[in-house]
Parts: sequence; structure tokens; C-alpha cells
Amino acid sequence: MANISSLGIGSGVLTSDLVDQLVQAERAPTENRLAKKTEQTQALISAYGKLRSAITELRLPMRQLSAPDNLKAFSASSSNEDIAVSVDSANASRGTYSVDVTSLASAQALASRDVFADRDSTSVGQGSLTLNVGDKTTNITIDSSNDTLQGLANAINEADAGVSAGVIDTGSGFQLVFSADETGTANSVSISVSGDSGGTNTDNQGLSRFAFNADMDADSGLQQTIAASDAVMKINGVEVTRSTNSFENVIDGLTFDIAATGTSTIKVEQDFGAVADRVQGFVDKFNSLQSTIDKLAGFNAEAGVGSLLTGDSTVRTIQNQLRQVLTRVVPGLENANVRSLADVGITTNFETGGLEFDREIFEEQLKNNPDDVTALFAEQGRATDSQVEFVRSGSLTKPGTYDIDITQAASQGNLLASTALASNITIDGSNDELILQVNGATTVSLQLTQKTYTSAQDLADEIQAQLNSNNALNAADSSMRAELDADGKLSLTSAKYGSESAVSLSSAENAATFGLDSVTKTAGVDVAGTIDGRTAEGDGQVLFLGSGNGDASGLQVRILGGQTGSRGSISFVEGVAERTVNLVTNFVGAEGVLESRAQGLTRELEQIQESQSRLDERLAGYRERLVSQFTAADSLIARLNSTQDYVSQQLAALAPQNNRNNN
Repeated sequence: MANISSLGIGSGVLTSDLVDQLVQAERAPTENRLAKKTEQTQALISAYGKLRSAITELRLPMRQLSAPDNLKAFSASSSNEDIAVSVDSANASRGTYSVDVTSLASAQALASRDVFADRDSTSVGQGSLTLNVGDKTTNITIDSSNDTLQGLANAINEADAGVSAGVIDTGSGFQLVFSADETGTANSVSISVSGDSGGTNTDNQGLSRFAFNADMDADSGLQQTIAASDAVMKINGVEVTRSTNSFENVIDGLTFDIAATGTSTIKVEQDFGAVADRVQGFVDKFNSLQSTIDKLAGFNAEAGVGSLLTGDSTVRTIQNQLRQVLTRVVPGLENANVRSLADVGITTNFETGGLEFDREIFEEQLKNNPDDVTALFAEQGRATDSQVEFVRSGSLTKPGTYDIDITQAASQGNLLASTALASNITIDGSNDELILQVNGATTVSLQLTQKTYTSAQDLADEIQAQLNSNNALNAADSSMRAELDADGKLSLTSAKYGSESAVSLSSAENAATFGLDSVTKTAGVDVAGTIDGRTAEGDGQVLFLGSGNGDASGLQVRILGGQTGSRGSISFVEGVAERTVNLVTNFVGAEGVLESRAQGLTRELEQIQESQSRLDERLAGYRERLVSQFTAADSLIARLNSTQDYVSQQLAALAPQNNRNNN
């Protein structure tokens, strides 16, 4: 095929420019149609993206309102800035408390009595240090590699023993100082030495210069510069002690952080305004959504002009479903004092489609009918048995009333001594340690105070006090109860309920002292029973139904007490906020109408691109045909022109001869 650049040589007319014009004329109608369709589809994708964003913005404030705790906000104030108080609305209640802080918690500090000439070369002695901090024991070896003051400090710091060490330049020499990492008497430090290369283990020579025992402070190699102390405060006259300056779980929902001794009056009041602010946030987000819908799908009646999504079925579906949720009477509240949003001052402006909020009405209803307002917004379970608590619902749980029947109550793991605990028991170095295994995962080491306990109850109280301050239990967010049973036997019970709850004795010095030379272990069991007549699963005290169990699927309740048989019923109410969160999630989720519409439009763009590719292929073929046809025609014209030139030349040659003959 002739190159397109040679077109027109023969004819001077069938040029490449003419081919381009013919191809463009063929391309223009389809290409304009595809470009217009692409622009429209991209505009729709953008519009649905804006709608999706506005709907998603509605989910956050409604999710906040769907949590019952957020509908009973409390605020707390302190008359003394050095006694700060924070509040957890989930557990707080109204009240006024008189607080008197008499002592702050401090960490124990120690210092070497000897002053050393240097920190990096003088030997401090070799051997082994045993550090006891709280219930943690750490052994540290001092040898030729770290036999200096600085080497000793580094070895202690690297051991993570619960105590830190440092070297101080006093100006007249160097001293080693220690400080407990944690405050409180439970984190007091004791240090013993063995294998001292510079003398005996207790003569304050060599390594024993760094031994310390609080009971023999004056005779110890180290001196105590700051005593470990607990924080002590009285709340309404009741003394409370903690190892840190933060008091948690003293009063439900309140945490005290103290910075100085002194007194304060603490007031806890319900903060209706904070709850109203959350509701206002929902109203604002809904009105913003409505404004977005007006821009995208509104119709200007005066101009007779619609918007991009005017009449769109997806937009109508979203509006109708939201309107149904926000204007209906909540199922389960038909006979309550608060039944719908209108009852708490949230009404619809039928001219704009937006919401209007009367804070005064809302706060009044929240004050007078807190349970009904909570149920209006959040999910709520209302049990007929006071020892049945609603925990949560599942995505498949439907509003309704469900019967509860218990076949087995949850229980706790227990360890019971074989004989009664005696009076006038002396605790000394031969019987002051107990090591327990709790809930299968936590090792609890107890160091009892050495003294004579005049009653069995006094000794049980000492064990309980050690359990309360035990670091391992606190770290595992666990607790235990030590008490005497009806026969005076020591009983140790895990606070946890269920099949994972257990208490066992790992070791005890002179176990017979406590009657623990022979014990009875009882493992905990999970609650068992039915919900709505269907067999439920148990996890500790929580009874729940998995999916596929009808309308109550996903419902979870906590069963307190040991009563078996019928435990009444629980009515599940799904509030407006909870329903809206689920609805928005359905709209914007992977299977939602917006995602489905976006996917459809994306496929349309792909089809447009495919149509554009097919058009390019068709026009490429069309161009080839034109070039082929023009080349053939151009060649023919060239030959005709050549023939014409030849004939003209022959005629021109014959012309003189004809002229002579005529003459």
C-alpha cells in the first residue's frame, strides 16, 4: 500500500488532509455522544460520592447516642484544684462527697552510706545481689565485668527489677542511690547479698555495703533517704488507702488524682446540657445531609429546572427509610412517657425537610424520664428480674420480649482449707509466704506481715489485704476474696465467674498453719439456659444466643445470683440512634444501595471506554480503506494524466504535417 504521504501526487485532490477530514466526520457524532455520556456518568459518580459522605457524617453522632452511657452524662467538680476528680458516666451517679487527703504516695529511695573515690575503677565487691520489690524477686551477679560503682548501677538498671540505680557526684566523692519504680509500701525494696568476696554477706564490707532491710535500717549497708508511703484519704469519714496518688474504683465512676494533702468537696451532677449537645450534633448532621440532598436532587419550581439527581430512585429510598426511622413511634415504647423524637423536642420542618430541636423540652424529658429517653435513642433491655442485666444485642436481634430460663447458674473457682484456721497464729520467716495460681494464668505471691494474729479473722483480713495490693492480680485486672467459711476454714475465691475461674495452691511454707496441707478445689462453671426457648451459650455469667436463633439472635444477658428455673423475661428496645446507625451502615456498606449504584456507574464508564476503543478500531479500518481507495484512484488518475500527456504530444507532433499538407 502506498504511503499516505504520497496521496494526491497523481490527482492533486485525494490528499491525506481529505482522509483526515472524512475520518473526523465519521468520528465526531459517536465521539461527542460518548464524551457527553462520560461527563454525565462522572458527574453522577461525584454526586453519589457527596451523598455518601453526607450520610456517613450522620453515623458518628448517632453512634454516640446509641450508647446508653452517653445519655446519662455526669460532671464532677472539686473545690480544691490539688484534688482532681474525673468521671465515667457509665458508672457514676449523683452525690456530694467530703474528701480529706492526709498522705501522698511516695516511692522508697535509698543511698549508700559509703562515699567512693571514683565511679569507674574502684572495686565494690563481687557476689550476688537479690532484690525484692513488692512481689518481684531479681538476682544480679556482680563479677569482674561490672565490679565498679557505675557497673553495679548499670547491672541493676538492666535487670528490670522494679528499682532504678544511679551514681551521684556529691563533690567530695560518689554515692550509689536507689529508687523504687513504683510508689507505695507494697513496692518497698529489700536487698540481700550472697557470696560476698569482700567479707561476710552482712558485715557491710565489700558487696554487702549495698544490702538493705527496713527492719534493720540502721545496721544496713544502705540508708533509707525517703520512706515508701501510701496515699491515704478519707471520703465522708471512711479511710481509703492506695499505693499511688490515683484513687480508682473507690466510688463508682469517679477517679481521684491527688497532688497535695488537704480537703475538698466533690459534687457529681447529671450534665443534661452535655447530652443535649450530642443530640444537637445529630440534628446538625441530619440538616447538613438534607441540604446536600436539596442541592443534588432538588427541583426549582419557578425555573422549572431540576438537579442532577432529581427524581432519582436511590435518593428517594434513602429519604423514605430515614424518615420512617426518625418519625415513627419506637417499637416497645408505645405505652411509655416518651415514644418518639417529637416527644423530646425534635420535630420536622415540612417546608425544608430538616429537623428542629427544642433543647428545653429535651432536657426536661431527660430529667423526668431518663430511662424512656435512653430507650428512645439507644438499645435497651428491660428485664422483669432485677438480677438479669441486658448486655448487648446483635445485628440480627429484633425488638421484642423474650423469656429466660436458667438450668445452671455461673459459679466461681474456690480453694477451701481442710481444717479451721486457729487463733493466736504467729507468722514469721518460716510460714509467711503463699503462692497461688489464679484463673490458670496468674501467679500470685503473697508475703504476709510477720506478727502474731490473735484471731483467725485477723489473719484472714491480712491475707485479703495482701491480695488487694498484689501487683500480679492488679495487672491481670483480677481480684480474689479471702474469708472464713461457716466452719472457720480459710476460703479463697476468684472474683471471676465461669469455666476459666480457678484457684490452686502452688506452694506454701508450713501449709498446715493455714489448713492448706489438704485442700478442696472447686472449678467455676459457666451459666447455662435458654433465651426465647432456644438453647443459649454461656460465658461466665453472660448467656447469649448465636446467629440462626430467630428474632433473639445475638442477644446477650448477664445472669446474677444462683437461682435456676424461670428468670422472667427481657424486652429489647432498639432506639432511633441504634436503628439509624444500622440503616446508614446498610446504605454505605459493601452491599448498600450507594455502593451498588457506584459500581453500576463504574461499569458504565468501563463500557464507554470499551465503546471508545471499538470506535478507534473501526475508524482505523475506515482510514485504511480510504487510503487504499484514494491510492488506487490516484494511480488511475496519474495513468490517465500520463495518457493525456502522450496523446497531447502526438497531436502536437502531427499538427505541422497537417499544416503543410493543407498548404
